[in-house]
Amino acid sequence: MVRANGAVSLRELARVVQTSEVTVRRDVRALEAEGLLDRRHGGAVLPGGFTRESGFPQKSHLATAEKTAIADLAASLVEEGEAIVVGAGTTTQELARRLARVPGLTVVTNSLLVAQALAHANRVEVVMTGGTLRGSNYALVGSGAEQSLQGLRVSRAFLSGSGLTAERGLSTSNMLSASVDRALVQAAAEVVVLADHTKLGTDTMFQTVPTDVITRLVTDEPPLHDDRAATELQALADQGVQITVAGAAGSDAVPPGRPPRRDVPLPGQRAAAARHAGGQLRSAAAALAAEQVPQDRARVADLRRR
Repeated sequence: MVRANGAVSLRELARVVQTSEVTVRRDVRALEAEGLLDRRHGGAVLPGGFTRESGFPQKSHLATAEKTAIADLAASLVEEGEAIVVGAGTTTQELARRLARVPGLTVVTNSLLVAQALAHANRVEVVMTGGTLRGSNYALVGSGAEQSLQGLRVSRAFLSGSGLTAERGLSTSNMLSASVDRALVQAAAEVVVLADHTKLGTDTMFQTVPTDVITRLVTDEPPLHDDRAATELQALADQGVQITVAGAAGSDAVPPGRPPRRDVPLPGQRAAAARHAGGQLRSAAAALAAEQVPQDRARVADLRRR
């Protein structure tokens, strides 16, 4: 699981292997002693987790349903005739496939995969940056890419990354990629981050976008047991980031032609809702009791008369 996701929580491990967190913690400690992983607060990461980056083939098979739902929802934010920048990544590649249907759109990108997804879109203009090709994610990086973005101004930037925390914002494991992403951000009036729940609470080496610069986060709903992601969502919302949550693709509740979209209560809101529900149950119970007492008394009096 750590090899697939880069990081995993003790609670998730305990749930998957159906044992206690105490047992999992002991096993994680033993794996760390063998040099197979590094322990972190509440979980574990691969050794050198702050510098390691998965290749494109590995990333493309992770959280595919979640990325599809996120891309559907992000595409609904783009308007006809808009000029935007789209960074490199597997989620932004999914977004690009949907942007091919937006007429009059201009897309600036340093990603060959994003450009390829839009190559046959007749009504979309694609502007590529210069730079040096980075083969692991098919992105153009370096001073050439950064210089080509100088003087550019667009309405929105759509970016992904390796991790997202409320403390540091969006981050990535590669210095060159981070530098180009920062240049993309400077060209945009608004910044939209696309990140599935597995990236929430994950911190990597190079900061890309500070939290106070992120306008909106488009993500999927964290599983009920994933307290880390839910807590991170609450912290991001507390810092002013607009949180937009995509539901599962193909949901029956979604009208045809519309992207799945659902606003999920954050941890504090869930607690408030639970307290409200509890209050309603107590009020209903009291009302039933108040109604039942006179009825019981009437039955007792009738029995006495008999």
